[in-house]
Amino acid sequence: MATNQTTTGSLLTALCPDLRAALTRVGYDADTLLEVLGPDAHAALGRSEPVPVRRAARAAGALGTLIRLLLLGDVLPEREVAAALAPLDIDRAVVAGLLTRDGDDVRAALDLRPLDTGGGTRWILSDLDDSMRKRTLSEDHVLGVGHASLSLLRATPTRRVGSVLDLGTGCGVQAVHAAAYADRVTATDVNARALWLAEATAALNELDIELLEGSWFEPVAGRRFDQVVANPPFVVGPARIEHTYRDSGLALDGASELVISQASDLLAPGGTAAMLAAWVHVDGEDWRQRVSSWLPAHGVDAWVVQRDIADPALYVGTWLRDAGLDPRDPAAQARAEQWLDAFTEADVDGIGFGFVYLHAIDGPTELLAEDLTHGFDDPLGAEATAYFARSAWLRRAAASENLAWTSRFVVDSATALERVYLHGEFGWDQQVARLHRGDGPRWQHEVDESTIALVAGMRPDGLPLQELVELLALADGIGEVTEEFAADALSVVAGLIRHGLVRPV
Repeated sequence: MATNQTTTGSLLTALCPDLRAALTRVGYDADTLLEVLGPDAHAALGRSEPVPVRRAARAAGALGTLIRLLLLGDVLPEREVAAALAPLDIDRAVVAGLLTRDGDDVRAALDLRPLDTGGGTRWILSDLDDSMRKRTLSEDHVLGVGHASLSLLRATPTRRVGSVLDLGTGCGVQAVHAAAYADRVTATDVNARALWLAEATAALNELDIELLEGSWFEPVAGRRFDQVVANPPFVVGPARIEHTYRDSGLALDGASELVISQASDLLAPGGTAAMLAAWVHVDGEDWRQRVSSWLPAHGVDAWVVQRDIADPALYVGTWLRDAGLDPRDPAAQARAEQWLDAFTEADVDGIGFGFVYLHAIDGPTELLAEDLTHGFDDPLGAEATAYFARSAWLRRAAASENLAWTSRFVVDSATALERVYLHGEFGWDQQVARLHRGDGPRWQHEVDESTIALVAGMRPDGLPLQELVELLALADGIGEVTEEFAADALSVVAGLIRHGLVRPV
């Protein structure tokens, strides 16, 4: 890996065994941190409120020293830090760029925090942010563990695979996570400083990760992977680069378009991509059609989940603060004016954000783009894997004359029937009936009484779908099943299958 920080990077990587020994010795891990700080101070840490954290850390010995040094950015006596970081030599840590001296004291030059990615604690090295101390971020700033990276961690499928590509790795959060479920992990970035920190993060966690420098897909041209994960610089705005971790230099949602349109070329047969992305909502245009136009015509089963929609003013203010800028500052206001002018010129009335999943298939491209703006607790990664399995079954059923009709179905154990009533002139009047899935994304389908009756008959030892539909036609007084009745029933069942409310036996 060729970078302009090769010497410093190798020094930082070289001290990782001693640093790991120190972190392990004092219990600088996710579980112990929560135990020592307690839930209230730990919550304050997440809110960027240093005082409650500092008060709790003072009584925590060597661990408290590292909490104050590495998480709060406090300036501490060198002797105290040396004792907490033993066997790591302070002089080596300063030369390598981990610490910096301030007279007789030292302070952290990098952010180092524990993170439980699902397989135990991993340590993540990144640049210092402005969460605890006000800072203005440089162009090559390397973001640490943020809300976007955490959301992608929870949204990434973790079934065992042979190879994973982390496109635009930053400090290496997604690559470290992938090492728990993949045999081989490759990570790329255009930012040499990011690769320097990702290399040290890998060494600190005793992981073997292939790191490649280059723009977008260039470092892995011609290669294929079982899974691709990407948290690209998807921020929507003018075509400029102020911070490489968020700005692509492409106008509006060009970065998302680029990644979504080309990621499938990196997938091995049956491979999956899980990516964060953003797209503009243009006045008079359906956002689904916009995203659909980015996909290749063949070879992809795509599931696009919109999690949030921000109005332009809120969006700009959020990202100004993300860069450590005060929206009240005149220079920041000038940037906001330029940003909002670009939105106005393009008729942008909102910015959507969410997850894009691609699955390599042998056939015409399929797309389901939908809103998932309600709250849910379960990680979305497992749901994506299940979604593509259900989608594959539906493709087989569509290609067969009899598969769906001869299949038996069961209602998922988490599916419930809900009826909503409002009090009216003659008592309780039903307003709506829903089939509601109680786990995963908590999908809801409004249903009529015919659908309720059809689903009620679904059980492992029950009748195949064709016979259930025939009985339903008799009960509804239709008699013989018409072509329209059969098509409607099949469409309803397919929708319930796609969202996991019912499944074939």
